Amino acid sequence: MNTHPYLRAYMAGVVVPTIVLVILLIAFIIVRFVCGIPVPIERAMIFPMALVPSVFGLWNMFYLSLHSRGRLPIGLHGAILPLLLAPSGFLLAKALNILSLNSVGFVYFEALTIPYSYLVIGFCMGLIAYYLIWKYLVGFFNQVLGIA
Repeated sequence: MNTHPYLRAYMAGVVVPTIVLVILLIAFIIVRFVCGIPVPIERAMIFPMALVPSVFGLWNMFYLSLHSRGRLPIGLHGAILPLLLAPSGFLLAKALNILSLNSVGFVYFEALTIPYSYLVIGFCMGLIAYYLIWKYLVGFFNQVLGIA
């Protein structure tokens, strides 16, 4: 199965975030409409639902093209991705006026306030999560499609 390796790499990369986003959307709908809890995150969900699956697919294609030149483990390759997604998400949130910063050390979203220290901890946990997702899940789909 040597035909269209980049198409297969794109498909293998898109699978995981698509499944995760569908689960998150179902949870959001249940919390918002069934439980009646007003969670105003519609504008914040547009970025991940529109961009993240495609970026995962393109990043996996990039991994495949680098794979022939050198041996960067897929987990480390995936852990680099939040370093690109986080600033772009931050800029989009600022552009949509979802996010505002405070000199006291807090980030204000539409409905909640988060201390900077929590953002740093969350970003570190995100790096670990991306490493594990890419190492085990995307790596698994790459093996299934014969591109690993």
